[in-house]
Amino acid sequence: MAQRKNSSVPIVGLDIGTTKVSVVVGESDPGGEIEIIGVGNHPSHGLKRGVVVNIDKTVDSIQNAVEKAEQMSGHLIKEVIVGIAGGHIKGMNGHGMVTLREKEVTPKDIERVIESANALLIPAEREIIHAIPQDYTVDRESGINDPVGIHGLKLEADVHIVTGDVTAARNIIKCIEMSGMTSVDMVIEQIASSEAVLTQDEREIGVAMIDFGGGTCDIAVFINGSIKYTESITLGGDHLDRDIAFGLSVPLPEARKLKENHGMATANQNGLIMSDEKVEVKTASGHEPKNVFKRDLTTIIQLRMEEIFTLIQKEFSKHGFIGLLPAGVVLTGGSSKMREMTTLAEQVLDMPVRIGIPRDVNGLTEIITDPIYSTGVGLVKYASLNKGPAVTAGGLTQKNVFRRMKGWFNEFF
Repeated sequence: MAQRKNSSVPIVGLDIGTTKVSVVVGESDPGGEIEIIGVGNHPSHGLKRGVVVNIDKTVDSIQNAVEKAEQMSGHLIKEVIVGIAGGHIKGMNGHGMVTLREKEVTPKDIERVIESANALLIPAEREIIHAIPQDYTVDRESGINDPVGIHGLKLEADVHIVTGDVTAARNIIKCIEMSGMTSVDMVIEQIASSEAVLTQDEREIGVAMIDFGGGTCDIAVFINGSIKYTESITLGGDHLDRDIAFGLSVPLPEARKLKENHGMATANQNGLIMSDEKVEVKTASGHEPKNVFKRDLTTIIQLRMEEIFTLIQKEFSKHGFIGLLPAGVVLTGGSSKMREMTTLAEQVLDMPVRIGIPRDVNGLTEIITDPIYSTGVGLVKYASLNKGPAVTAGGLTQKNVFRRMKGWFNEFF
């Protein structure tokens, strides 16, 4: 591999998904513009619903994806910022309050109030991954984005806290280290994807981002420019594959091909799917190919997708977001690419829906303007905005989290 003449250290996003490992390599210029200079993908064989279940297979998938990204970018990759997802990721909102020692807000006070908000009973088997300030109140003046320098006696903060399972996080870091690299930061995937696909206007007026991957649907809700809610539903594209395999009696690889080549989330209103339209598929070894009706394929997919979107709608209702999301929903991730996905989502969620692709980056735009790269590009953008000390392979601790607070101001306000 030839080393690029440009000696700048690249920013590398590592998306370890249930169905694929994706590596995105970027460079940031002095003006903050990001250029994507390399990507690498490889099928993922060691994860289940976002959690590592086979160390060796995961390491192999990572190494293959990294090698492809190195060849394209001309950089030797030694450090990565990694995404984490799965049903073990949990978000909660906390509130902190401190008195102001200097009678005006200092950066130290910001650390203190967020630490106060984090004074929750976090079980020993969980670790804080993010502690993101939503807004601040100085004395009785609320809705402040950056309170540093404001005079007052009391500082309060509303904070969104994200925790993850210790074992799940450690196994991801172990796989990265066994692949010959270091994890310089860990970011939940819906925050990363949001960085890539959402506009600031959408964040301000109210929007939900759904990263529809192979093993999970990762949700993030933004209102008034700050994150209010995160959740992961352990249903994804892999469940569609299994439904199709079972319902049409075809091998799983053929079910995946059927979904990707002929799948539709709902029957097309213009009658593009004829009632007798068929497609030939392979069957189990030693058996003749068979024909299946496209209408049957669509019915299977629609039933599962309606279930997923209904679960999401119930979450929105449970947490009081109905009517608070004028910008609607932005769908991204590999499974969002299916035809008629927005049509079905709008029917079930009863709000506008669009497909989100990475935006505001230069370089390999013809490759990365695709929902499958939203997390990888988002990780690069996140790292570019958050250049301070980060969570390292040595451990995810509250102290590490507090060190990143200066970067959060840029990211969410």
